[in-house]
Amino acid sequence: MQASNDVVIETRNLTKVYRDFWGRQKVRALKALDLEVRRGEIFGLLGPNGSGKTTTIKLLLGLLFPTSGQSLVFGRDATDVSKNERLGYLPEESYLYRFLNAEETLDFYGRLFKIPRAVRRQRTFELIEMVGLDWARRRQLKEYSKGMVRRIGLAQALINDPELILLDEPTTGLDPIGTREMKDLILKLRDQGKTVLMCSHLLADVQDVCDRIAILYQGELKELGRVDNLLKVRDVTEIRASGLDAQAQQEIKAVIEKHQGKLLSMGNPTSTLEELFLKIIRESEAHPGRRVRGEKES
Repeated sequence: MQASNDVVIETRNLTKVYRDFWGRQKVRALKALDLEVRRGEIFGLLGPNGSGKTTTIKLLLGLLFPTSGQSLVFGRDATDVSKNERLGYLPEESYLYRFLNAEETLDFYGRLFKIPRAVRRQRTFELIEMVGLDWARRRQLKEYSKGMVRRIGLAQALINDPELILLDEPTTGLDPIGTREMKDLILKLRDQGKTVLMCSHLLADVQDVCDRIAILYQGELKELGRVDNLLKVRDVTEIRASGLDAQAQQEIKAVIEKHQGKLLSMGNPTSTLEELFLKIIRESEAHPGRRVRGEKES
């Protein structure tokens, strides 16, 4: 069990039901979600469209109220707006003022957080350089490509030097180089001790950067755990060795040592996050209502 000060986000039986005009249940967006996000980790929230990812994010931000259950951020109820000073949020679609340039955009949001002018200017300079937009700092956002808008959106989410960053589809609109740079930035945020919760449909991106993941389907938690443990193929043993002839390669570990071969590694091969994701979705469709059995630890 993690110490309470190591848990940045906690949901307890979190449920959200959308109702129609007459109060009848229309959509059950989230059902009894229990999960924890720990300080200093990158946590991935995965699921197909309509699985409850965006609803979860909005509940954590206090933009929605739960039908039942509770969501806690920094130990406070998510509806407590004072927590937002310690948060950074990059929505799937960044809503920025297109007539402002990069410097003016970050200065504007810095003022909303009442950051002193000198600190604001320094943060603006550092963030624009960090996201690779130094060459376009004076250009209006209406002249930016979608990928450039994504970058300045991340800078805006970091203007208040937040402890927790919520990223919704952070690599949307980025080319392969920009995607790699965005993933490197996310890893750098973790190295700085920050906590990152990210949603993405690009499973390879999540596999590259996330420490732990939760997979949602139709509002229910279907899988939860460390990426490396979840992708391990446990019923297969893989051996890698060098310095062996063709005959020795067919033999078991004891014979490898007998032939003076060097054992490089021995363990379980891994699957891919795409294979795991599709397997869980298919199983969920075949067995509706089956819940996650618990986090798999090494």
